[in-house]
Amino acid sequence: MIRAGIVGGTGYTGVELLRILALHPSVEVAQVTSRGDAGRAVADVYPSLRGHVQTAFVEPGVDVLGGCDVVFFATPNGTAMRLVPALLDKGIRVIDLAADFRLRDAEAWVHWYGEPHACPELLVEAVYGLPEINRDAIREARLIACPGCYPTSVQLGLLPLLEAGVIRTDDLIADVKSGVSGAGRKAELPFLMSETGESLKAYGVQGHRHWPEIRQGLARIAGTPVHLTFVPHLIPMIRGIHATLYARLAAPADDLQRLYEQRYRDEPFVDVLPAGAHPDTRNVRGSNRCQLAVHRPLDGDTIVVLSVIDNLVKGAAGQAVQAMNLMFGLDETAGLMAVGLYP
Repeated sequence: MIRAGIVGGTGYTGVELLRILALHPSVEVAQVTSRGDAGRAVADVYPSLRGHVQTAFVEPGVDVLGGCDVVFFATPNGTAMRLVPALLDKGIRVIDLAADFRLRDAEAWVHWYGEPHACPELLVEAVYGLPEINRDAIREARLIACPGCYPTSVQLGLLPLLEAGVIRTDDLIADVKSGVSGAGRKAELPFLMSETGESLKAYGVQGHRHWPEIRQGLARIAGTPVHLTFVPHLIPMIRGIHATLYARLAAPADDLQRLYEQRYRDEPFVDVLPAGAHPDTRNVRGSNRCQLAVHRPLDGDTIVVLSVIDNLVKGAAGQAVQAMNLMFGLDETAGLMAVGLYP
């Protein structure tokens, strides 16, 4: 059995990790940390886990996590980078669900996250944990940077077009909407359901922290720099990401549906819907799936891709477990075959 530790077990992604790992056939949840709930049984704090998770929360620390084979960080940005070097020195593999190792440029990290990086030498080593792109590298990695929820939906949506070289890279647009759980489990007025209910608003239009991550990933896929306009929105639902992506054709593309179906035919967690479909976030809620649809309105030169995921699963905890399965030579789908919730 793989002994797993979770640092930050009381946030939404931490609890989602517990939900998935509690039923994973090859994983034992050995340690779960929380400064605020240290000493309390996990199942007392989250009764949904009664009978599935037997451990209690403990204070975070390298010594506490020393007996783990893998440690997940479900913590705020800037936390993992302070503990990761010591864990790696002990031979422990690390999967960070925050942004500490997503950007390869330490100066970019300072610009977007407002503090020096604690271990910039690891930015080059960290493997970006999007299996649909980096599967082989993930298998050999000791440090995984789990992609953000917005970047996952955008990159999976545009991947086939960029790989095929059929779209321009100087005018990409990502109009993306997220449920309020994407803001984390904290009491902040703008994210209360009574504030977001019956309303829709854009935010971060001048620059969102996920923009450099998305642009970095798209440029790697395309093999050339890209220009991306990214506008996130907050919508009054708990879970879900809906990305509407716009690109202009740069080369003839007769059968975009076939292009997507062929690119993702062997991907267990990417579902290309039939031609003309419009994916719905409710159909992936609670699952590790990304559902995609590609459109060419009025047979013009603009391509519209629709991409939906559950931000807490394929956009966070599920993707992290998918990467863990690859790292330890397990079936990639182990523990992740839950069907989406309906209604």
